[in-house]
Amino acid sequence: MTRRNHLDDFTRRRMIGKLEEGRTVTSVAAEFGINNRALGKRSKPLVQLLERLVGPRTTITGDVRYIILQAKRGRRQSASVIAQQLSTATRRQVSQFTVARRLHKGRPFARRPERCLPVKVDHQRPRLQWCREHKNWTTDYWSRVLFTDESRFSTRSDSQRVLIWREIGTRFYTSNIKERHHYDGPGVLVWGGITLNG
Repeated sequence: MTRRNHLDDFTRRRMIGKLEEGRTVTSVAAEFGINNRALGKRSKPLVQLLERLVGPRTTITGDVRYIILQAKRGRRQSASVIAQQLSTATRRQVSQFTVARRLHKGRPFARRPERCLPVKVDHQRPRLQWCREHKNWTTDYWSRVLFTDESRFSTRSDSQRVLIWREIGTRFYTSNIKERHHYDGPGVLVWGGITLNG
C-alpha cells in the first residue's frame, strides 16, 4: 500500500492548493515526501491527479473556459452570478468559491475599476502639444507657475465596492474603466494650489 492512500484530508487539500498554483506533480510529491511512483510513473494531468486524491472535480476544462468567458463578457458580474449561469448551462451544482478559484487560476482578479474621465482624441492633441512646448522649461520658468486643482466631495454614500474581473496589466483598458461619478447631489467643493516654493 502506498503512502498516498494514508494522506489525511488536510494534507490532500494542501497538495491540491499547490497544484492549482501551477506547481508540477513531481515538485509537490517531493515536498510532501511521496514517491513519484505513488502518483503514477508519469506526470498525470492535474484533473486526473485531483480525481485520485479527492474524487472528480466539480468543474472540467470546458467549464473553466466558460467561466473566464462569462467574466470577460460581464466584468461586473459576481462569482455567485457566474456560478448560477454555469449551473444552469451544465445542470451541475457549482459553488461561487469554485468559480472564484478558477478565475484566479485563469488570471482575472477581482479589482476596483479605475475611475477617471476618458480623454477624447480632441483633448489628446492639445495636451500633447502643450507638453512638447514646455518640455525644455527650466526651474526658473516653472517656479512662476501656480498649479491648481479642485475636487468635489459628495455627501451621499458611495462605497465604491463594485468590483470587476480584470487581468494583470489591463488596469487602464477601456473595458476596465468606470467613468468618474458626476455628483449631482449635495457636496463640498475643495480648491487648492501649489507652486515650486510653497
